[in-house]
Amino acid sequence: MNLHEYQAKELIESYGVPIQKGIMAETLEEAVKAYEQIKADSGSDMAIVKAQIHAGGRGKGGGVKLAKSLDEVKEHSSNILGMMLRTPQTPGGMEGPGKLVQKILIAEDAYAPDFDACKEYYVSILMDREQQKNVIIYSTEGGMDIEAVAEKTPHLVHKEWVDPELGLQAFQTRKIAFNLGLSGAAFKNMSKFIAKLYKSFLGADASLIEINPTLKTGDDRIIAVDTKISLDDNALYRQKDLAALRDESEEDPTEVEAKKIGLNYVKLDGNVGCMVNGAGLAMATMDIIKLSGGSPANFLDVGGTADAARVEAAFRIILKDPNVKAILINIFGGIVRCDRVAQGVVDAYKNMGNIEVPIIVRLQGTNADIAKDIIDKSGLSVKSAILLKEAADAVKEVL
Repeated sequence: MNLHEYQAKELIESYGVPIQKGIMAETLEEAVKAYEQIKADSGSDMAIVKAQIHAGGRGKGGGVKLAKSLDEVKEHSSNILGMMLRTPQTPGGMEGPGKLVQKILIAEDAYAPDFDACKEYYVSILMDREQQKNVIIYSTEGGMDIEAVAEKTPHLVHKEWVDPELGLQAFQTRKIAFNLGLSGAAFKNMSKFIAKLYKSFLGADASLIEINPTLKTGDDRIIAVDTKISLDDNALYRQKDLAALRDESEEDPTEVEAKKIGLNYVKLDGNVGCMVNGAGLAMATMDIIKLSGGSPANFLDVGGTADAARVEAAFRIILKDPNVKAILINIFGGIVRCDRVAQGVVDAYKNMGNIEVPIIVRLQGTNADIAKDIIDKSGLSVKSAILLKEAADAVKEVL
C-alpha cells in the first residue's frame, strides 16, 4: 500500500523526523488558505505546489512548481489540480494516459534563504531479501534518479545493512553521515535523522521509505523534502490507522474490486487471463503462457476456497480487461476439490451468458477425473487439459 507524500511526511514526522512543512489542498480555495498559513509560518512569499499522486518524477511532468507570490500559487494550483499528470512512473510512462491529480501539497520553500549553501542527498530503507536484513541505501547524489546514479556511478551509492537482532547501531548512523561527507552540526543532525527514520520504518511496518531529496539546509539542518512510503499489506491488520489512509482512486479499479472480494489479483499487460490456486502455481502458469507464445494478462490466485461463486467472480474480474484473448484455468486440487471448481466454471459460464473468449481448463488432484467429466459433458466451448503441456498447446492453438 502506497502513501501520498503529505501522508508519508506526517507519518515520519510523528517519529521525530524533520520535514519540509506543507498543507494538503483539494481545491483552489484550500490552496490559497494553505499558502497564507505557510507564508505566515515561514516568513517567505515563496512556496512549492506539488501534485499528489502515487508516482515519482512528478517534476518532469509539470507536477511540481515554485510559486513566488499568491498569484503564482493560484496559477499553478489551477493548472495542476485536475490535470492528467504523466511521469516516467505513471502507467505507460510519459506517453501513457497519466494519473488524475485530485490533491496538491502547498509546501514551504525549504531551500530559502541560502539556496547555494543547501545540499541534496538520497536516503532509502527497504528489505534486502537475499541478506534477510533491512538495508539503508544512501548517496550524495540526491534529487536524481537513483537507478541512473547506480548505473553510471555505482561507487556513489552506499549500503548499510542492519542486523535484525541488534537493530540499527549508533556507529552505523555516524558511518552514514561520514560517508556523505558531513561534519559538525550537519553530521550530528544526519545521524539523528537516520536513526529516527529507521524507527519510523519499523514502527509503520513499511516495506520502503525513500527520501529524495534529503536536504542539508544552509544552517545545517537535515530535513525530508520529498517522501515516498510503501507499507507492507500483510501487516496492515495491526496498522489500522495507516490502513485507513489508503487512496483507492490511485489504484487500479479492478485490483481494488478483486481485493474486496478476497482475490489476489494483479493486472499485467498480456493477452491471456490466468485463474490459479496458489501463488507458486500461478507463477508457473505465467511461465507456461510465455512459453506457448502468449503473455499473461494478470496474476490471479483464487486461494483455497475456489467454489462456484468465487470462480464466477474471478471470471468477471479477468474479463474486464479488453486485452484478454483467452483464459487459462489451472487448479491443483489438494484442499480444493477439482469437481467443485469445474462446476463453478460451468455455472459461471452459464450465468454470464455468451463468453466469446476461449477457455482452457486444467484440473489436477482431488476428483480431477470427475472434474474433467463435468467439463466435457457441459456442452460448453471449454477445452480441458490434464498435463501442463496440453494446457500450453491449447493456449497456443487459440491465440
